[in-house]
Amino acid sequence: MTNSTDFIVNRANLREGTFVTTELGELRAGQILLRVGKFALTANNITYGAAGDTIGYWKFFPAKDGWGRIPVWGFAEVVASKNGEMPVGERVYGYFPMSTHVIVDAAKITPSTFIDAAAHRAGLPPIYNQYNRVAGDPAYFRDREDEIALFRPLFTTSFLIDDLLAESDFFGARNVLLISASSKTALGLAQLLHDQRKGQVKVIGVTSPGNAAFVARTGYYDRVVHYADVASLDARTPVVLVDFAGDVKVTRAIHTHFADQLKYSCIVGATHWEDMARGNSPISGAKPAPMPGAKPIFFFAPDRAGKRIADWGAAGFRARTGDALSAFIASAKKWLRVVEGRGPGALEKVYGDLVNGKTNPAEGHILLL
Repeated sequence: MTNSTDFIVNRANLREGTFVTTELGELRAGQILLRVGKFALTANNITYGAAGDTIGYWKFFPAKDGWGRIPVWGFAEVVASKNGEMPVGERVYGYFPMSTHVIVDAAKITPSTFIDAAAHRAGLPPIYNQYNRVAGDPAYFRDREDEIALFRPLFTTSFLIDDLLAESDFFGARNVLLISASSKTALGLAQLLHDQRKGQVKVIGVTSPGNAAFVARTGYYDRVVHYADVASLDARTPVVLVDFAGDVKVTRAIHTHFADQLKYSCIVGATHWEDMARGNSPISGAKPAPMPGAKPIFFFAPDRAGKRIADWGAAGFRARTGDALSAFIASAKKWLRVVEGRGPGALEKVYGDLVNGKTNPAEGHILLL
């Protein structure tokens, strides 16, 4: 028997978190026991908690009634195995709970990937159930583990939004507005637009006064404006809106300002997660009062990923996203500072800062329990 230390949060109040000890059962045939190593913790993970019921994030790693385990992305090592294809000592990358250990039903094993075929994960988006074996992963580099944990899932979303916008010729728009421009997924999208779509569109970052200097310093944005100054933008120019904040008031102000010139509007995340937790965001299933311009929709990355995997094949999808991620990581070195924390106290501190919106956008937090 192995005991796992798990960080769980109150599903009704994400600010309340605690550690519990869970006794894991004996491994069954085909299962492996993973020791969770380093993982990233970002505002995106808070979105997982806020959308835990509506999208199903609580289902991946069940907890006791009223509590949940917010998923994170990172690395783990096989420490016990009853699966002949998954030896002890193998290192893997994927979707984990904030725990010291987790049991996975390893299936559909290839030299580069496998899935967790546990019954409770059936029907959940496949992209979250797949794990990468680092020895067979062309996008893995040992000296970039921290950046891969921080950016790979977020940047994949950035890549998929850029792909959709380019395929759609930006819906006839020539400006792209990114709300919560300092968020890491927004930065990934801004870098792609800046480097690959130069001359096609201008990239405008919408952010708080406190983050404006940082956002401008990244060099990814053609213009940076404060939330309160969106009315200073030329309302005659067709725009696309990509919302990483989930702040309904800001979204409505932009829709009202641009009206019919707003050609496409999507919400991706919720750095202002409390709007979503209160049911005021499309991610939470809310149907806000109609706004001028294009109707806001929820961009669900796994759906777009499924389409592109069908188009390009799984290996082709991994190759394209991997190449783009490598370029972004190289670019991010000029503004990113990786901060490593160890132990329960460090996790509680970073989680508390994130849930209260107090983190520095120039930092990326890597944790080890």
